[in-house]
Amino acid sequence: MGTKRERTPALAHKSRVGPSAAAADAPLDELDASILGYLEHHGRATNYEVGEAVGLSASAASRRIQALEGLGAIRGYRALIDDRFLGKQMTVFIRVTLERQSAAVLGAFETAVRHVRGIASCHLMAGQYDYMLLARVADIDDYGRLHQNELSRLPGVTRLETSFALRDVLEGAKS
Repeated sequence: MGTKRERTPALAHKSRVGPSAAAADAPLDELDASILGYLEHHGRATNYEVGEAVGLSASAASRRIQALEGLGAIRGYRALIDDRFLGKQMTVFIRVTLERQSAAVLGAFETAVRHVRGIASCHLMAGQYDYMLLARVADIDDYGRLHQNELSRLPGVTRLETSFALRDVLEGAKS
């Protein structure tokens, strides 16, 4: 199909460093949405393969991918590793309550939690708890170390409540 690329409102902002609220809200055209959908499940695909999947030449696909990267729509590429091969057998969910929800307390917690090894994700929550953490640990003793030496020492933490997954049934996005 054609190699000529139509400029879309979302891609007109590609020179920006990092995504902004306006970029995240800007609609992507159908081809860009198709590229993102394909790359979500085929992250190692070549430009040729992406182009074939969405009806573009390799060079046109490459230009659109670069523009999507510039917008922040594509945040990076990574390998999804089975944590069991790294000795991390347990999935742990930790609900965190802070002393208060001031900007200073939230900011201090978020800055510190980014440096805690073993935390796979951290989410600010609405409802009873302030944050939900997902951790991958080797065993109960490893979690005990994480809890005592790191999580309980994070700024503003007043309560930690933990649940252990019995089995990981589904991870990642499915379409």
